[in-house]
Amino acid sequence: MARHGPGDVAGVDRVSARAPAFAEALRGRLRGEVREAEPLARYSTYRIGGPATVVLPAVAEDVGLALRLAHEEGVPWFALGLGSNILLPDSGLDALVIRLGKGLDRLRQEGERWTLGAGMPAPLAARRTAAAGFAGLHVFVGVPGSVGGGVYMNAGCHGGDWSDVVETVTVVDAAGRDAVRVRSQVPFTYRRSGLEGEVIVETTVRLRPEEQHRLDQQIAEMFEWRQRGTPFNQPCCGSVFKNPSGPSWERQDGPRTAGQLIEASGLKGSRVGGVEVSPMHANYFVNTGTATAADVRGLIEQVQRTVEERFGARLEPEVKLIGASGEYLNPELSP
Repeated sequence: MARHGPGDVAGVDRVSARAPAFAEALRGRLRGEVREAEPLARYSTYRIGGPATVVLPAVAEDVGLALRLAHEEGVPWFALGLGSNILLPDSGLDALVIRLGKGLDRLRQEGERWTLGAGMPAPLAARRTAAAGFAGLHVFVGVPGSVGGGVYMNAGCHGGDWSDVVETVTVVDAAGRDAVRVRSQVPFTYRRSGLEGEVIVETTVRLRPEEQHRLDQQIAEMFEWRQRGTPFNQPCCGSVFKNPSGPSWERQDGPRTAGQLIEASGLKGSRVGGVEVSPMHANYFVNTGTATAADVRGLIEQVQRTVEERFGARLEPEVKLIGASGEYLNPELSP
């Protein structure tokens, strides 16, 4: 079965997502905004990406309606959160981009359960739940990205990830049908949820009560680490590569993480075009002002080649590489 981007439109005559008639049809169905020829660089922490038709849902129902129309018209689609951990193409996308943000950013509490809209920034969710005396999301306080994006890729840091706290995930499939998946139905693995082909609109997590002074101390330490050790104030996507895994790496005495391997290969400060391996943290590539997606892919390939020659480890990108029709270019995410 062919797949054109995250939305499966096999066997359907495709309509261009850039067609004015398609944008008008969207406007006739949705409460949210539809923007044509919108530069995707505005929605990427890398500040990279060409034009696309972008839907800004006002309510969760807009997601289902947009996906249903895309399915009917054979238009590929791509869901986007706050644009971290992703590399969008310089040419833009001939795919409908559903950008989850305001309108899907609500939060509500029932005891230890918290329900979070997919468009809520993860750091905001972390701060608000921590301020109420609950731990579990506090590890994401300095991590750019949305709740939906974090759950989708099972983001993690400081020894925790989303799979530790998720109870349910509400999704919309490629045909616009919604469903609630309990934790056992979400096949979380390292930096992956297994929910490709669906859009997360809401998640419920169970958090644990914690003493406020302990939470405040941990959050302060995490902020200090991020400010001291990462280029948090420069355009970047976060970690570029996943850490190698397996028994051989767990027993390794030398460099083990992706950042350590890149640094030990002498690659800090290496550049391709306008993108550079950060001198602060080798697993961060920063846009120095003129970077293109082609530059980033070129530096990824250069780093992979050098690390493999030096250490025998083939680093796998954590950043999601996106093609012109919204399809994933990462081999492990391709059908």
